[in-house]
Amino acid sequence: MDVDVAARLRGVINKLSRQFNASATGEGLTPSQASALGLIAWRGPLSLAELADIEGLNPTMVSRVVGKLDEAGLARRVQNPQDLRSGLVDITDAGVSMHERIKTERGKVVAECLGRLPEADREAIINVLPALEALAGALRSVPAPRE
Repeated sequence: MDVDVAARLRGVINKLSRQFNASATGEGLTPSQASALGLIAWRGPLSLAELADIEGLNPTMVSRVVGKLDEAGLARRVQNPQDLRSGLVDITDAGVSMHERIKTERGKVVAECLGRLPEADREAIINVLPALEALAGALRSVPAPRE
């Protein structure tokens, strides 16, 4: 694939991600907190290192984000059953409820924005969804780069 096309795709995905995360601020979460909550809800319990790798944040920042989610009762630190020396971050029932509200709100925002696009653009976006889902699946198996 052309490097410029890949860069454009990545730029669009990043911009959409930031805008989706910003749309969660109505729940009182920062974009980083909303993103972390969503990842924990989607992937299940994660270590702080895994969360830092996925989010592309330094471990100190991730620890602060998780601390705020824990204080708010949305996530909790639990012992890792595979390695009793380390911990995981898991979502609470309150976190699941908030995550569902955020997903619903984001869905409304996307539906509203799609409704403003010309029909041809909406159709193109709908038609490309299977390919984007496949890309997301492929990216899930790629290890995060180490800086």
